[in-house]
Amino acid sequence: MRILIITAGSRGDVAPFTGLGRRLLDAGHQVALAAHASFAPLVRGCGLEHRTVPGDPQALIRGWARAASPAGRRALTRAYADGLADGVADAVAAGADLLLTAHGPAPLSRTAGEAYGIPVLGTYLVPSFATRSFPLPNARGTEEPGPEGNLAEGRDVLRRAENVVAGAVTRLRDRLGLPEDTPSAAAGIRPAFHGYSPLVLPRPDDWPAGVEVSGYWWPARPDGWRPPAELADFLQAGPPPVFLGFGSMAPGEGERLSAVVAEAVRRAGVRAVVQAGWAELGGTGADVLSIGDVPHDWLFPRTAAVVHHAGAGTTGAALRAGVPAVPVPVMADQPFWAARLHHLGVAPRPVPFGDLTARSLGDAITACVSEPSLRHRAAELARGIAAEDGAGPVLAHLARLA
Repeated sequence: MRILIITAGSRGDVAPFTGLGRRLLDAGHQVALAAHASFAPLVRGCGLEHRTVPGDPQALIRGWARAASPAGRRALTRAYADGLADGVADAVAAGADLLLTAHGPAPLSRTAGEAYGIPVLGTYLVPSFATRSFPLPNARGTEEPGPEGNLAEGRDVLRRAENVVAGAVTRLRDRLGLPEDTPSAAAGIRPAFHGYSPLVLPRPDDWPAGVEVSGYWWPARPDGWRPPAELADFLQAGPPPVFLGFGSMAPGEGERLSAVVAEAVRRAGVRAVVQAGWAELGGTGADVLSIGDVPHDWLFPRTAAVVHHAGAGTTGAALRAGVPAVPVPVMADQPFWAARLHHLGVAPRPVPFGDLTARSLGDAITACVSEPSLRHRAAELARGIAAEDGAGPVLAHLARLA
């Protein structure tokens, strides 16, 4: 079967699908992954075909940071969605028997699938259906709203997400010759699989049939990857360090954040590995090593704790490694996962990015590495996650289609 996976966004929106794609490839399918051009080396390095969709997510995040108003952010996002729509249509037109779509581009994927007569499966990295059990990521409420409030806030989250791409969907329908009222909402896609562990966030009882929580889809490690000698030597030269990285967040804030991180590490008295990411973090000193991209599944188990932005993928990687975390959420789904880590007992109270100082970060690192219960709980949860096969339910569904 020719399978096309469609995603968009930062590295955390792409990497999990390399793992799912490799599993599909190993099962005998032909697999292509549609993502931004900057991720072509990652996709191809994992043995998958890459199809390009337009857009520069790093530039988009920089634009958000500079926007003077919410309206300005919305305008940037809608322009991004317009380009993405054309890219999704072109990627689908290149050929496929089945589409697997991330949640962000799901309305576009559903529209293109309808036009070309190709079925679509939802493959989502965050909870994407309203429920009474919890408010969805990006909910506007700041307090516990109760079951009915959770449901209402979840519906509001989904409605706002659909509005972001509504204009792009309308234009794509026109381009593809579809009626104006063709259904496109992500909530209409069945089946839909969620790529995170039910031990981290169980499936709500009030989700509709055909919507499942399957377990994590772990990023594939690029073929032939080896750890840099400098990193291997640093790890062997002393006790396990603390990892610090903010992934695709805070681009352009490297100088300020590097100073905060350096002072926090000094205050906590720990060794540290600092990942540059889009913020271009750096580090100095005998007990600090700066690195570029390194597979988290290799590095995180060798650390004492992980300081991260609480994106879905990095959250899962730290949980898989069985190490405690210091979540520093910035935006989007990150406050949701950060709160979840604290609730699960594997992290101290989150440090919101807007409140980040050398003192607050240093204190959080100290609390994280000095509290044995956090590490014990993290190890316990990791054992449960290791027993799961997140790709299994997707593969089983495809086998039933054959």
